[in-house]
Amino acid sequence: MRAVTWQGRHDVRVETVPDPIIKEPTDAIIRITTTGLCGSDLHLYEVLTPFMTPGDILGHEPMGIVEETGPEVTQIKPGDRVVVPFQIACGHCWMCRTGLPTQCETTQVAEHGTGAELFGYTKLYGAVAGGQAEYLRVPQAQYGPIKVPEGVHDDRYVYLSDVLPTAWQAVEYAEVPRGGTLAVLGLGPIGIMACRVAKVQGLADRVIGVDLVPERLRRARADGVEVHDLNDYSGQEELVEAILSTTGGRGPDAVIDAVGTEAHGSPLGRTAQRATGLLPRDWAAKLTEKAGVDRLAALRLAIALVRRGGTISLSGIYGGMADPLPLMTMFDKQLELRMGQANVRRWADDIFPLLTDDDPLGVDGFATHRVPLEEAPRAYEMFQHKEDGAIKVLMRP
Repeated sequence: MRAVTWQGRHDVRVETVPDPIIKEPTDAIIRITTTGLCGSDLHLYEVLTPFMTPGDILGHEPMGIVEETGPEVTQIKPGDRVVVPFQIACGHCWMCRTGLPTQCETTQVAEHGTGAELFGYTKLYGAVAGGQAEYLRVPQAQYGPIKVPEGVHDDRYVYLSDVLPTAWQAVEYAEVPRGGTLAVLGLGPIGIMACRVAKVQGLADRVIGVDLVPERLRRARADGVEVHDLNDYSGQEELVEAILSTTGGRGPDAVIDAVGTEAHGSPLGRTAQRATGLLPRDWAAKLTEKAGVDRLAALRLAIALVRRGGTISLSGIYGGMADPLPLMTMFDKQLELRMGQANVRRWADDIFPLLTDDDPLGVDGFATHRVPLEEAPRAYEMFQHKEDGAIKVLMRP
């Protein structure tokens, strides 16, 4: 089959690799019909390269048709149309029953002390082959895949794999009080969808968005979000003052950081990440696990911006082990901080009723680019450099 493989920093290729096969009685084989390119994939493109191996198959936002199932998979059958959540979870352990499948005790990667295995996402999370391919082996298929109806194009459902539950959890974790104000930092796919979720849920009277990419700002403004362009301010203090002035000097009740480790305005963190990427992989992995740092501009902005007693919800990925945080400020402001990978199956039942012809979340037109799988290298480059208005890219084998 053809698949998108990681070969090195800023180097992905579409190659012919062996077809996946059933290995365990709880496996399924899915023929991919649509697969997404996620901002998290770009972390593998540069920041998390120490944990990658040449030939790793990328991607964690797939959907398709069931081709084959193991004997213990009974809730889906060949011919069914399914979305595959990005995490691999059993559904029956204590963590899964508690609503935390990202911490599944059956698939936790004990070797690295991390949570549930993830598709296409480094040896830290099991080095499981990803979904940017023609076919995908799905472990724990007795629980993971979400069956979806026939007769509607893939765009309606593919975001159940990651974008929708990640945005939904970000808003849930933000705990915006009814009539409150929510600020969203970063208006990429997760950030803009979080704005839409907040508006659909109807708790926040105001949703404020911050970014610096014109296409993203235009899209958010069209959704009724109050946008602030980072380019209009000389620095963080000026932006914070501008937003505070619109919230009675208090600040938003909650802030979602949908940016994560690759934030703009963090030159020292960027230099450290690039330097680590130049080391031999084994050395770099050990250094990153012990003393890795993130670019913290977005998180520091969230801490400065949120009101006292407010909540910060992190959906942007951070991977540093030695990040300096202003704990005195966080303690003094009495902030609540919530974070983590989205627990897809926990939120899927809440989201599914919104995936209708009325399309209140705007999923049908959410993708800005749809390209053949063979064009993946160019899609990665375009997405990283935010060229051609690329906000969300879908690929089709």
